[in-house]
Amino acid sequence: MGSPTDTHEMNGLTAENGDATPPEQPRTQWLQRNRQININHYANKKSAAESMLDIALLMANASQLKAVVDQGPTFSTYVPLVVLIGISLSLQIIVGVLLIFLVKYDLNNPAKHGKLDFLNNLTTGLVFIIVVVNIFITAFGVQKPMDSKV
Repeated sequence: MGSPTDTHEMNGLTAENGDATPPEQPRTQWLQRNRQININHYANKKSAAESMLDIALLMANASQLKAVVDQGPTFSTYVPLVVLIGISLSLQIIVGVLLIFLVKYDLNNPAKHGKLDFLNNLTTGLVFIIVVVNIFITAFGVQKPMDSKV
C-alpha cells in the first residue's frame, strides 16, 4: 500500500526510517491529569444530571397516569397500572429529596463519608427499583384512548 520503507504503528502513525514519534502537541488545561479534582463539584454535577433524568421520568409517568385515567376503570389493566405508576412516582419523589441531601453535604469532610455512602447506596437502590417498576408499566402497556368519533 505504500513504499516498502514505510512502517505503520498501532496508533496509526506512519514512520519513515523507523521513526514513529508523534509530533509535540501543547497540553490544554482540561486535559491535565496532575491537578486535583474538586470532589464536591463532580458530585454536584452528577446529582444535577440524575435530577434532570428523574424529572424526565416523572413527566413520562405523569403522562402515562393521565392516559390510564382517561381509559377509565373498564381498561383491563387499570388497577395494576395505577398502582405501579403511583409507586414509581412516589419513589421518584423520594429519590429527588435524597439527591437534594446528597448535594447539601460536603464530601471533603471525612466525618460525613459514612452518611453520604449510605445515602448514595440508598438512592442507587431506589433508582433500580424505579427502573424495574417502569419495566412492568411498559409491559402492561399504556395506550392513549381512541376517539369514538366515526
